[in-house]
Amino acid sequence: MSFNIGLSGMRAASKDLNVTGNNIANAGTAGFKQSRAEFADVYASSVLGTGKNPQGSGVLLANVSQQFNQGNINYTQNALDLAINGNGFFQVSNNGALSYTRAGYFGTDKEGNLVDNFGYNLQGYSVDDSGNIQTGQVSNLKIQTASQEPKATTKVVQGFNLNSTNVQPVNTPFNPADPLSYNSSTSTNIYDQQGNAHVMTQYFVKTPTDGATPPNDTPNTWTMHVLIDGRNPQQPADADPIVATTPSSTQLTFTPSGALLTPTGGVTPVAGWQPAVKNTDGTWALNNAAPAGGLDVSIDMRGSTQYASAFAVNSVSQDGYTTGELAGLEISETGAIFARYTNGQSKVQGQIILANFANVQGLTPVGKTQWVQSFESGEPVRNPPGSGTLGSLQAGALEDSNVELSDQLVNLIVAQRNYQANAKTIETESAITQTIINLR
Repeated sequence: MSFNIGLSGMRAASKDLNVTGNNIANAGTAGFKQSRAEFADVYASSVLGTGKNPQGSGVLLANVSQQFNQGNINYTQNALDLAINGNGFFQVSNNGALSYTRAGYFGTDKEGNLVDNFGYNLQGYSVDDSGNIQTGQVSNLKIQTASQEPKATTKVVQGFNLNSTNVQPVNTPFNPADPLSYNSSTSTNIYDQQGNAHVMTQYFVKTPTDGATPPNDTPNTWTMHVLIDGRNPQQPADADPIVATTPSSTQLTFTPSGALLTPTGGVTPVAGWQPAVKNTDGTWALNNAAPAGGLDVSIDMRGSTQYASAFAVNSVSQDGYTTGELAGLEISETGAIFARYTNGQSKVQGQIILANFANVQGLTPVGKTQWVQSFESGEPVRNPPGSGTLGSLQAGALEDSNVELSDQLVNLIVAQRNYQANAKTIETESAITQTIINLR
């Protein structure tokens, strides 16, 4: 019996060495979780019980448990390297076969799919044609590398101050080529439906208060002329750039306290803009980058003022942009994937999800730093990072192995001594047996 006891101890020590050796071998494996050999004693039993003083029959390997404590976060230079800071696993698919991992080595394949080193697809929420994340629909994540289509400008928002001390310009009528025929001007880039850039220029002319026929005798009154590419937005082929009677000229009035009064609501339209290009002979022609009725652009001037200070544009923005090429990717802590384009725009490409289990110890390791669901683990709970008990994502980083080498080296010494001690048990039993055999 002593031989079997010693042999079971040697087997246990050998398995302990195997577990420890595997931990040490994967000390540099990203996302690896160390294991621990757990043993239990063995007692022989009979139908009628073991009696009051049963003798042990050795040891057995009860379990190899996985230690899912957090590894260190190591930052890299790859935007698609991902680390989970907290609970959860990445869900990847191998042709529909799901597995779970903490190793965040991800990149793109030739079709733009987000994949790990083994070609398994990273999964998450996709987006619809409008860029809205479709929560609840888990699928393979894919990066759209096509150019971003342009968007025509429909709204310009600006805030400016007109100098209340200004008087009527020296020269009349208004002529954009004559700086003495207007008080101030400002320019903004806008875009047509094909992404062509055009310059919209606003000219501000102070209305005189000389007692002339209304509305010229109205105080705190200005006329704003709008030109696009130096032409009348409604009539780009006209020889004359603009006249005061066109819809591109708007009267601005201010209250005695300097607040914008009209146009009502602070918004004025530039309706029917027909984008044009200049020919080599100096003439202008439509560039066919607008519908038949032209483009409508609204100018939102709410917040503009008339104070006794120099003309200044305090803020300006517009909602159009030109064609953009993919410039890079950014992944937020909540797993949202943003594509950055050369036109300064960004677009959501999807959202990474994390999975967690009621009993992570019940997951079955299958190699490649991956686990699969088992009956003991329970069903996965899938949510975006940062929700519930799930951890957050760190982009451009990897989670190191949670193996502590100093502890593992000590375990090696202990396992070796256990192996030697059990071998000594067998050796001693052999000597005793030989002594008994030699008795005469």
